[in-house]
Amino acid sequence: MRRFVLAAAVSVAAALSSVASAQTLKVVMHSDVKVLDPIWSGAYITRNHGYMLYDTLFAMDEKFQVKPQMVDSFTTSDDGLTWTFKLRDGLEWHDGQPVTAEDCVASLKRWSARDAMGQKLAQSILEYKVVDPKTFQIVLKEKFGQLINAIGKPSVVVPFMMPKRIAETDPFKQIDEYVGSGPFVFRKEEWKPGERLVYTKFAKYKPRAEPMSGLSGGKVVGLDRVEWVWLPDAETQVNALLKGEIDMLESVSSDHLPLLEKNKDIRIIKNTTSNQYVFRMNWLLPPFNNVKVRQAAAMALNQIDFLQANIGDSRFYRTCKAMFTCGTPLATDAGMEGLVEGNTAKAKEMLAASGYDGTPVTLLYPTDLGVIKQLGPVAKAALEKAGFKVDLQPLDWQSMIVRLQKKVPVSEGGWNAFSTSWSQVDILDPLMTPFLAANCDKARAGWPCDEGMEKLRDKYVKAATDAEKKAVAEEAQRYALQIVTHVPLGEWFGVGAVRANVSTMAVPPPITVFWGVSKK
Repeated sequence: MRRFVLAAAVSVAAALSSVASAQTLKVVMHSDVKVLDPIWSGAYITRNHGYMLYDTLFAMDEKFQVKPQMVDSFTTSDDGLTWTFKLRDGLEWHDGQPVTAEDCVASLKRWSARDAMGQKLAQSILEYKVVDPKTFQIVLKEKFGQLINAIGKPSVVVPFMMPKRIAETDPFKQIDEYVGSGPFVFRKEEWKPGERLVYTKFAKYKPRAEPMSGLSGGKVVGLDRVEWVWLPDAETQVNALLKGEIDMLESVSSDHLPLLEKNKDIRIIKNTTSNQYVFRMNWLLPPFNNVKVRQAAAMALNQIDFLQANIGDSRFYRTCKAMFTCGTPLATDAGMEGLVEGNTAKAKEMLAASGYDGTPVTLLYPTDLGVIKQLGPVAKAALEKAGFKVDLQPLDWQSMIVRLQKKVPVSEGGWNAFSTSWSQVDILDPLMTPFLAANCDKARAGWPCDEGMEKLRDKYVKAATDAEKKAVAEEAQRYALQIVTHVPLGEWFGVGAVRANVSTMAVPPPITVFWGVSKK
């Protein structure tokens, strides 16, 4: 034991020893980074990495409105089928080359192959046209009312812009070159997996003139260097923040919050947007290839159990039966009657009637993410009470992400179910919600395959008025709960912490970014 503690201390000291200056910010993010391609991976930590070095054509402000970012201006033809986009002046890649329309077209094509919203958009596109080095067009076969929202979506999968030579990489293979045009440059030569990532200010980045708002506006960088230091132990993270060895913790558990709240040198940051816990099942393998078994599992789960076990502090969670999150225009509890209340007796009855043959449920859960690591054990307990046999398998988050891509039988490294969390900005409507995509092999891990759901998502694309959108969203929610694409398990609000000498945006963006941040 003594040798283990000494080795851990040496490891922490090594991780924290690096270049330091008044403009260097050291932060512990919610996870280590093992995958660097934000189009290939849907992991939030990879998305956050993407925001450091890549920019986007459009971006969402603090009022959930999508605004131009790399785009200077855009127009639409009278018939709504031809959209023309002109890029801002002065956009440059980190390797010194200018950003071109060809780069953007190639980036959109790669993104649309991996994103649920992008896949729907691709079905409506007739062609892309490059007009000149700074102008391109999207020509549609049919109107797509959500076009700007699609190419301006803020989260998984984000349509980040990359140079054409990189964007032409097979979307189902990872890129191996990391060149963006965003506010920071990724220092691959300083990357030490399991220890740290380093980013430095891109001196030639030209911010927009508008004030920062959410993820949009002028990305003004007040730091020379940002280091993502990985410390897997939560106690070690908190102690490092208290001692000033790091400047920021992206995610703080409720257990440690009281200690930080009473320290005058620490400032707590509560996110203004929510996150939604979800339970996801694999449609390809028994037992969840049976819809009746999926319905029984949904009946067994209880939102409050998941929220209390993972968050604990009632200031930072709420039960919510709205698939598109509470407090939003499309919020409804339609189809949720009697669900997520832990009705064990009913779940047992449904499971018995489903023909379930005792096939073990291989349930994956991550051990290294504080805000979701109790989802697996809570789900296991609920399912076992209902009569399921459950094999709970712990992994680190990055290994779990890799395993979730496997469509093979459990005996060959596959899986049956897992729980995770989605940011509110990923699940605001039926089109953008990743787990609602039911387009078979193109769907995200779980691979639901259902023509009825895809027709409803198409119907939402064509909805013209707010009333029509709300009606389709309610219909989609009801249907999703019948076929059980996924089960919403309540909402929580992220809490981070910074040293008192660190300044951040007054209204925290829905995603952790490092423009608008400075250090005294």
